[in-house]
Amino acid sequence: MTVPKIIDAHGHLGRWSAFAITDGSARSLIGVMDRCGVATSCVSHLLAVGPDARAGNALLLKELELHPGRLLGYAVFDPHDPEAPARLPDLLDVPGVIGVKLHPEFHQLPLDDPAYAPAFDIAAARGRIVLSHCEQAHANPAAPSAPFRFAAVAPRYPELPILMGHSGLWPRGFPHAADAAARCPNLVLETCGSKMTARHLVRMVAEVGAERIAFGSDAVFLDLRVCLGRVLLADISEADRAQILHGTMHRLLQSAR
Repeated sequence: MTVPKIIDAHGHLGRWSAFAITDGSARSLIGVMDRCGVATSCVSHLLAVGPDARAGNALLLKELELHPGRLLGYAVFDPHDPEAPARLPDLLDVPGVIGVKLHPEFHQLPLDDPAYAPAFDIAAARGRIVLSHCEQAHANPAAPSAPFRFAAVAPRYPELPILMGHSGLWPRGFPHAADAAARCPNLVLETCGSKMTARHLVRMVAEVGAERIAFGSDAVFLDLRVCLGRVLLADISEADRAQILHGTMHRLLQSAR
């Protein structure tokens, strides 16, 4: 098996209060990347996703400067911060920042709420990428980040690549995420999540095509090695594997720089 230059579309730095992360440093992440053959990881800072977007984004920018090329960044947009729309353009102008990270579940606000519109507007105007948490479970089919909300937003920004982080997260959500991606050409599925398996990935490739799927690990939240292994061992063609591990995200990054 020839493994291409791997790009991880969904990673993190830092720590999370409700989850055991042994080492959330950039040095630790890059060490694992080196052992796994991952050339570049696209990350947001967990402090920014969580309680303090401004402080977390500032920490992210420092790490991007220290590790150019190895780390690329998503600036987290907090829809509850009235100054977030004014701050976002400056963040997107920083070298290495490729797009915007949204987390409707943590923000407790639906993805299609008007408060997120400035993030989509600015990202679209700048030609960047949006990565949003995407989750649908049995208990809450109308979750803030349910796939149908992506299908509602995507047609408003047809030129904006929107990554569906976790592709629904739960097995119930996977087919809904694939259906949304099949209907909206600018939606891209992403592979990370503790419930994702190689069999689910095979089904997604059959339903939407590998060119609409990007490899993501959710490191340092999850183990990059496990997430990579399911793609390397999935029963798909080598061409599709290379597309997921490199081709899809490479195409998006080329348009975002």
